[in-house]
Amino acid sequence: MEYDLFTVLSRLLIALLAGGAIGLERAYHGRPAGFRTHSIVCVSSSLLMLLTVFQWMLLSDAPIETVRVDPTRMAQGIMTGIGFLGAGVIMKERLSVRGLTTAASIWMTASIGIIVGMGFYSAAFIATVLTLGILSAFSYIEKHMPSQHYAHLNIRFRRKDYVPKETLYGILESQHISAVNPSYHLVDRGEMFQYQMSIRTTDVENFQKLSDTMRGMENIHEFSITPTGD
Repeated sequence: MEYDLFTVLSRLLIALLAGGAIGLERAYHGRPAGFRTHSIVCVSSSLLMLLTVFQWMLLSDAPIETVRVDPTRMAQGIMTGIGFLGAGVIMKERLSVRGLTTAASIWMTASIGIIVGMGFYSAAFIATVLTLGILSAFSYIEKHMPSQHYAHLNIRFRRKDYVPKETLYGILESQHISAVNPSYHLVDRGEMFQYQMSIRTTDVENFQKLSDTMRGMENIHEFSITPTGD
């Protein structure tokens, strides 16, 4: 019984360390699900798997046919519950969706807790190191690798100050920005003309340059540039 107590304590502590390490990385980047959330998720997953590991001892007085050993069923139940927690950290902010990486890290943390609870320490260690590497090193790679940046552009003119589409496209091209899926509207009882479109560029700083250019155009009544990244 003393050995079993040591096994329970050691596995829960290892789960705490693994979940805490991942949670610290998320907390450092200001994510809502950070150190405490990841630690609890990992420890709770490990705790539930310990129930499967020691069910023979806990149900030693039960008839043999009432005991079913299938750790995968417990794991499936844990991951289903974690899905709801992960969905809770995904937020839509206007045209952007944030929290996907944190949701994925919670899912991975639960997986690490499960295998720690089963005593598969080598896999848990490797998974923890890989997860920390993905969250830190891959973030650096993402920031420096060539990619396209998207934003939603909304511009309003007074009807008499309308700017043709070709002129507007010329302004965008001068800032190395291209437009896709444009739409055109008369709003405010026909007094205002509005362009709405998605724009893209390979340098996110071009959006700031475009904003500076448009602020200097007197015929633009109002405009907004909303990035649409993850």
